[in-house]
Amino acid sequence: MKRILLVDDHSIVRDGLRNLIELENDLQVTGEASSGAEAIQLVRKNEYDAMVLDISMPDKNGVDTLHELKHVSPDLPVLVLSGYAEDQYALNLMRNGCKGYLSKNADSDEIILAIRTVSAGKRYISAELAELMTNELSHPSEKQLHETLSDREFQVFVKLATGQTPTAIADELFISIKTVSTYRSRILEKMAMKSNADLTYYAIKYGLLN
Repeated sequence: MKRILLVDDHSIVRDGLRNLIELENDLQVTGEASSGAEAIQLVRKNEYDAMVLDISMPDKNGVDTLHELKHVSPDLPVLVLSGYAEDQYALNLMRNGCKGYLSKNADSDEIILAIRTVSAGKRYISAELAELMTNELSHPSEKQLHETLSDREFQVFVKLATGQTPTAIADELFISIKTVSTYRSRILEKMAMKSNADLTYYAIKYGLLN
């Protein structure tokens, strides 16, 4: 029986996933969290075979949670189940440690297949993600700008785009304000932009913000 941790700030989503999973005889929901911070606490105290993680959450979003999990439980497989389509976040998050990425629009059979696949320690590649990965290999120069960012740069980019101050970002990520400034400079250079407003406009244009 595979032990699954559900992480989503909407209880109705967790309820739906739990009801779906409980129909399977090889999967069991043994933990639920409504925020990334709560999820990290549960992972520190309990053992799970897979985490199903949302991106957009208060307190600690899915990008931050995935990054912290690398240090807390690097072997825990994570399936990102998000309201964002694959072409918005999937490639960045797959490169940065998650085992699979699905839109919440996926049908129930595919969600169960994905959970079962990642809980076995394998990657789950949806048809949409496979096409994105193929396009990236075939046309690397056609990457979207945010896909050129490293794990930490992408994490800081999302925070800057939402309007967080360097001080707030430094506090959240336990780094210095000077380090945040260095990341910001790299991000602006890589994305050929001049200001935080440019980052925000880009993030809105490509559907990276709510």
